[in-house]
Amino acid sequence: MSNNGVGLDEVSADADGTGRARADLTGVAAEPGSAKPDPILVADRVRRSFGGLTAVDVEHLEVQRGTVTALIGPNGAGKSTLFNVLTGFDGSDSGSWTFQGGRINGLPGHQVARRGMVRTFQLTKALTRLSVLENMLLAAPGQTGERLLGSFLRWYWSRQEQRNQRQAEELLERFRLTHMRDEIAGSLSGGQRKLLEMARALMVQPSMVMLDEPMAGVNPVLVESLLEHISALRDEGTTILFVEHDMDVIMGISDWIIVLAEGRVIAEGRPDDIRSNQTVIDAYLGTQHDETTRSNGGATGNDGAAQGTEETR
Repeated sequence: MSNNGVGLDEVSADADGTGRARADLTGVAAEPGSAKPDPILVADRVRRSFGGLTAVDVEHLEVQRGTVTALIGPNGAGKSTLFNVLTGFDGSDSGSWTFQGGRINGLPGHQVARRGMVRTFQLTKALTRLSVLENMLLAAPGQTGERLLGSFLRWYWSRQEQRNQRQAEELLERFRLTHMRDEIAGSLSGGQRKLLEMARALMVQPSMVMLDEPMAGVNPVLVESLLEHISALRDEGTTILFVEHDMDVIMGISDWIIVLAEGRVIAEGRPDDIRSNQTVIDAYLGTQHDETTRSNGGATGNDGAAQGTEETR
């Protein structure tokens, strides 16, 4: 075991998973709308406006299968709105998008989830008066006992419920929430609710998980736990697309980064590409950054990006 309690086998598996994911992106151009070798999600001409304000204006976007992809940008860039549109929680003005080759635009959120693309929310959606275990069980798909005719087949749905409970117990153990299984969800801390929401999403056995600011309001110890779970999911072949503001987290875990500003994709690339991208630096810091760097002797490139990273945390 290493000093932080993570076994050497787990470290090796994580390194292998990261290597595989990044190898899949070898040769992909670091530019907006770049084509990926095996995209799981493809979006074209997606637009969403509120009155006279265009919140999302994405010409083309692809997410590579089996990677951790970060979606970043300044406040108000349209990140959460894009999440809502793609997952069926909000409508679009125009555009189309496919998941695993099948068109999903126009589908409501529950049908998108049944296709294997699930999401969590910036503000957790736990049912606070139900127990942690009951929150998990509610997420299990295709429950026969919920249908009128199926409800009479007790022998069938009781076995299904036993399978669902076993799966829920396994996920609670994986996310270190077993000791809270019978507690009401409203008693959980903010970080524990984030863990519960991620565990509950996995009850659907998704191919892709979309996380909206999973680290927001979470203490550092639980941040490390969340990062371990995200890496583990990627190593198992699950695709992760997440919105986050903590640049240390983004640069440390992401295989690919997509940058939004004013609803548009302004940059894509590997972490090193984004660190040194002047367009990204300007989007976060504005024109004052240019004036500052000129007054400091024209520092640009990685030094400027490092400054941008620190100032946007």
